[in-house]
Amino acid sequence: MFRASHYFILLIISLVSMSVFADAAAISHRFRAGQSALEVYKDKKGWQPLFIKGVNIGAAKPGSFPGEMAITQTEYSRWFRYIAKMNANTIRVYTTQSPVFYQAFYDYNRLNPAKPLYLFQGVWINEDDIAALKDPYAANEKIKTDFIADTKALIDIIHGNATIPVKPGHAGGQYTSDVSKYVIGWILGIEWDPYWVTNTNNLHPDKTNFEGKFIFTDHASPFEVFLAEVADAVVVYESERYSEQRLLSFTNWLTTDMLSHPNEPLAGEDMVTVNIEHLNADRTFLPGLFASYHIYPYYPDFMSYQHDYQEFHDVDGKINSYKAYLRDLHKQHTMPVLVAEFGIPASRGMAHINSNTGFNQGNVTEQQQGDMDARMLKDMHDEGYAGGLVFAWQDEWFKRTWNTVDFDLPDQRPFWSNAQTNEQAFGLLSFDPGIKDICRIDGSVSDWRGSKPIFQGNGVKLHAKSDEKYVYLMAEVPGFDFEKDTLLIPIDTIANQGSSTLGNTAMTFSRDADFLISLHGKDDSRIKVEAYYDAFYFINAIKHDYIEQNPDYELTNTGLFVPMQLTLSRKLFLPEDQLQLPFTSYETGKLRYGDGNPTHPAFNSLTDFAYRQHKFEIRIPWQLLNVMDPSTKQLMANLRSNNGIVAEAANAFYFGAAIVKPESTPQLVGSGEFNWNPWTMPTYHERLKRSYGILQKAFAKYK
Repeated sequence: MFRASHYFILLIISLVSMSVFADAAAISHRFRAGQSALEVYKDKKGWQPLFIKGVNIGAAKPGSFPGEMAITQTEYSRWFRYIAKMNANTIRVYTTQSPVFYQAFYDYNRLNPAKPLYLFQGVWINEDDIAALKDPYAANEKIKTDFIADTKALIDIIHGNATIPVKPGHAGGQYTSDVSKYVIGWILGIEWDPYWVTNTNNLHPDKTNFEGKFIFTDHASPFEVFLAEVADAVVVYESERYSEQRLLSFTNWLTTDMLSHPNEPLAGEDMVTVNIEHLNADRTFLPGLFASYHIYPYYPDFMSYQHDYQEFHDVDGKINSYKAYLRDLHKQHTMPVLVAEFGIPASRGMAHINSNTGFNQGNVTEQQQGDMDARMLKDMHDEGYAGGLVFAWQDEWFKRTWNTVDFDLPDQRPFWSNAQTNEQAFGLLSFDPGIKDICRIDGSVSDWRGSKPIFQGNGVKLHAKSDEKYVYLMAEVPGFDFEKDTLLIPIDTIANQGSSTLGNTAMTFSRDADFLISLHGKDDSRIKVEAYYDAFYFINAIKHDYIEQNPDYELTNTGLFVPMQLTLSRKLFLPEDQLQLPFTSYETGKLRYGDGNPTHPAFNSLTDFAYRQHKFEIRIPWQLLNVMDPSTKQLMANLRSNNGIVAEAANAFYFGAAIVKPESTPQLVGSGEFNWNPWTMPTYHERLKRSYGILQKAFAKYK
C-alpha cells in the first residue's frame, strides 16, 4: 500500500514537471541573461553577447512637460536615425510613451533590419502616492496594484494590442505597433526613496518570503518581496497572454546599493539596501534577471570622500573613484549588471563636484561631456558590465536643480532655457534657442548687421538683443586695449533699488545699477550684482544661516557690487573622518572668454564673451539678471520688502557702457533702453552637441 501511494505521488510530480517544461518550451524569448552579459538570439549564429550602448530618451521637448507627450512621430523618426548613426544599439524610456513613439520605433526597425535599435521599457510609479501612503501595501495595496496594472498595460502596448484612455498627464490612444521583438526587457520602477524602503520594511517585518510561479525570494526584505510580487505578476501575464518572456530588472541607484559607505555624510544615502540578488528566477523563467543601476560620478558624496576610492588609480595613473565604485558593485552580483543611467551635463551652472576626478555635475563643455561619458563607458566595459545607457538623448528645459530651484517659476520652466540649471543640459541633442541662432559669440559681428545701438557714449556703442536663453550684447570699443583697459556695463533691471555709484570711485550712473559687467582680459571678467539684490546671499544668510550675514548688504545704493555665487554644498559632516566640511559655493558670475560658434573647430560651449578687432560679443543667461521667467517677463521683486523670493512684472532694462583706462575713469555713465517681447511658445532648433561625435567614436569600439 505504501509503495503504491509513493509511486502515485512520484507519477503526479513527474506529470506536473513535464507540464511545466512543456509550457516553458512553448514560451519564446529572444534575449537572456548570460554569466555577465546580456545575450540576443540571432538566426544562424545562435546566442550572441550584446554589449548595451545607448541612450535614455525623455518625453518632453521645449514648450512642454513630459506628460503632454508633445514629441511627434517625425521627431522620433529623425532621432532614431541620429541615435543609430551614433553606433548605439539600444534606447530606454521610463514610462508609457505615446502611440507615435512605438510606431516610429517599429518603422525604423522595419526599414533597418540589419541594424535594429533595441528597447528597455520602464514603468513609472506615482511619486505622489509614495509620498502620501509611504507603503506599497497601504490603501488596499494601491501602489502595488497600480504598478502591476501599468506594467500589464505596457505588455499589451509593446505587442501592439492596447487601447489606453487618454487622460491629462499620461500617454494614451490606440497602440497597434508590435515592437515586442525589439524589447530587450523591463526596467521597472524609479530610484527608490530610502525612507520609503525603510518604512515598508519596518511596517511588514514578517514579509520576507514569496513563492510565485516564476519568481521567488529567500530571506528578502519586505520591500524586496514587494518587488518580487510585481515581477512575478509581470512574467505570468506576458507568458500566459503572449507566450513570451523577456529580461527583467528594477531601477536602482547608489543610495540603495548593498555596499557600505562609511564616510558618506548624508544618512539617507547609506541607510538601506535594495538587492535584486534576493529575487530568484525559476528555471521556467527563461530570460532571467539582471541588475540595473543609475551611477553618476559626483553623487552621493561618498564618491568624493570614500578613502579607498580616493586612493584608487586606473591604468593611466589617475585617481578614478568611478571605476573603483564600479568594481566594488560588480563583485556583489552573480547576474549581469547594466548601468541604466550615467552622464555629465554640458551646462553653465553646476550643482555637485567630484573632488577626485573633476567629473562634475555641470560647468562642463560639450567636448568634456563627450570625453567624460566615453571614459565612464570604457570603465564599465573594462569592469565586465553589460553596458551603459547615457542620460540623456535630448536636453530637457522643464527640469529643475536643487541650487537654482528658488530662482525660477515652476510652471514656466519649459518655455525658456536656463543655462544655470544643469539638469536641463544632459542631452547629446541640444535645443538651441530661436528658429536659428541670432548671435554666435565668436567676435564676428555679422550677426548684428542692421542693429542700432541702444546706447552710445563714453567711447562705446552698445547693442542688445535676446532669445529664449540669453541676453546678448555687442560693444564697439575703438581704441580699446584688451590687456589693459576695462569695459564696464552697468545694468538697471528693477525700479527703486540699485546703486548710483561704483564703490569708492568717482564713477556715477545715470540710472541706479543692479548689475555690473566688467570685462578685463581673458581671465578677469565677470558680472556682479549689487549686494542688496544678491539672491545667493539672501537665501543663504538671511533665510538660512549657512553663511555669515554682512550688514553692508542690507542697504541699497551703497555702490557695493559683489561676485555672483552658486551654492555647491551645504555643511557636511564626514562620519569616518569626524570632520566638518564647510559650506561651499563657486563664482558663477565669472565670464569665460572663448569661441561660442558651434561651427568653429575651437568651439567652447561655455563661452560667455569674445573679442575681436575692438568689438565685444557677450551673452548673459537670464537667471544671472534675476529674471525668473523671461517668457512672461517676470523677475525677482525686492527681496527684503517681500521677505522672500517672489516674482514681479519686469519693465525695460537699461544698459550703459564705459571704458576705464589705467590713467582715466569716466565720471558719468549714461544708459539706453532695452526691452523684449513675451512669448507663449518658445522657438528652438536642434543641434547635435560635440559630445555626440565623441560618443559616436566611442560606441564604435564596442561590438
